[in-house]
Amino acid sequence: MQDAELGRRYVDKLVRVTLLGGEDAWILVHIEVQGTREAGLAERIFVYNYRIFDRHRRPVASLVVLADESPGWKPSSFGFDALGCRHSIDFPTVKLLDYAGREDDLLKDDNPFALVTVAHLLTRATRNDMAARYAAKWKLVRLLYERGWDRQRVIDLFTVIDWLMRLPADLNRDLWLEIERLEGRSAMRYVTSVERIGIEKGRSEGKAEMLLRQIRRRFGSVPAETEDRVRAAGSDQLDEWMDRLMDARDVADVFGPSTH
Repeated sequence: MQDAELGRRYVDKLVRVTLLGGEDAWILVHIEVQGTREAGLAERIFVYNYRIFDRHRRPVASLVVLADESPGWKPSSFGFDALGCRHSIDFPTVKLLDYAGREDDLLKDDNPFALVTVAHLLTRATRNDMAARYAAKWKLVRLLYERGWDRQRVIDLFTVIDWLMRLPADLNRDLWLEIERLEGRSAMRYVTSVERIGIEKGRSEGKAEMLLRQIRRRFGSVPAETEDRVRAAGSDQLDEWMDRLMDARDVADVFGPSTH
């Protein structure tokens, strides 16, 4: 979406859904996932909401998922008054950090989003302990096979878990060996070698898209040659650039001399 003064903005996810009442009506659901504390988030949700409405002329529900580590930060509204005219938005906010300590209950829930929430929390908790992350990730993978979900759902959820809970190369190889043994014992062929290649490719593509989106949010447009460089980069190089982005003052700080 483009505006002459505010520039290009990108929503995280926009979906069209039909209401359960059976009436011939549909609304747009705008889902925004925010991984770090950002002072202008509420205003950005306000802008996204009215731009989506302006473009599609349909009711828009903006829902925010906060995956940051600031317990007290829960923006849920934005608005302003001018000469008796008030323009505002209130939006539901879900804070993943609020579910910390409730992992066991979430693991009993059949809702796939409960599993993704646990993966996020365990990723955060095992940031400095890769052995513990390996054990946690293996537990979630086994649970995928035990749920009796259809093959595509298992693959989709595995892809998310695999992307969140990154492991060093040696532990990642060990995990794939365990998965192969599990599939051999259970006769459930979900994550075959073909899917593995697709998952690893998709993980790199997902990292590239996230990096580009975060750069656009912080520094504006991305030159075409920089975008091509990001999309062509491997997973390890993308990880390095994403780490640099946390403290970068400009785009040049992100794409400094590579160590790979």
